[in-house]
Parts: sequence; C-alpha cells; structure tokens
Amino acid sequence: MNDLLQQFRLASRQYSDASIFMHEAIARKAGLAGSDHKYLGLILQHKELTAGELSKLTGLTTGAVTGLIDRLEKKKLLKRKFSRDDRRKVIIVPDEENAMKLLQPLFEELQQKTTALITSFSSSEMESIKRYFSEATIIMKEVTDSMNPKSDD
Repeated sequence: MNDLLQQFRLASRQYSDASIFMHEAIARKAGLAGSDHKYLGLILQHKELTAGELSKLTGLTTGAVTGLIDRLEKKKLLKRKFSRDDRRKVIIVPDEENAMKLLQPLFEELQQKTTALITSFSSSEMESIKRYFSEATIIMKEVTDSMNPKSDD
C-alpha cells in the first residue's frame, strides 16, 4: 500500500506540473501573461464581480488584481462597469464571446483527448476519479485559504 501511495503521489505531482506547464503555454499562445487565462476562466464563471471579490477569490493583492483587470480589459476580454450606488465600486464584467473566440480553439484538442480518456473508464471508476478531484479541491482551497492574508471585512 505504501508503494501504491507513493506512485499515486508521484502521478499526482506529475499531473499538477504538466497542468501548470500546459496552462502557461496556453496563456502565451493566447497572448496573455502567465496564468491570466486561468483567472479569466474564474471571472467567466461569474456574470459580474467586484475587484475586491476577485481579490478574495484568488488571494491576489488588490494591486495585482488591478493589473490583471488592466491586461484583460486591454485584450477586450472584460470591461469595467461602475456601480450606480457607489461610483468608487468597480464591477468586472467578462466578455464571454471574445474570451471563447480566443480560448476555445486552444482547448479543442485537449477537450477531445480528455473526453476520449474519461469515457474509457467505467462509471464506478469515473465516480472514484471525480470524488478524488472534488475532495482534493476542497483540501487545496482550505490550504490556500490558510496561507492567504485575511481580509478586514
């Protein structure tokens, strides 16, 4: 069991590394800085959010979030909107159409290949893999939250 655990950890580490390298390559191909396309993906999951909410979600400083928003806005992947109630409050609105035009072609091959891989597993195997990713994600979020600075609100 100990050998299998070590093999699992090695495979998991290799998967994580390959994922980071692939996403960095995708960002470069899309003309984005570093992992900006991953942050864009997070922004796309929301119809709109404030810069503060994005900072809280990512653990990025407000200055880093401002830089991220500037870069993505320059590429026409999102826009800033001001709150009617408080003009100081900036709301980030993703441009889903432009983002999909940019990113979808870069993910097409990956999606085809991973779909073929996933569908090669039995339902119970897929359920186990899904359970691992779901529970590992919760653990990683907990560890990340414990490392990120706490906000004052």
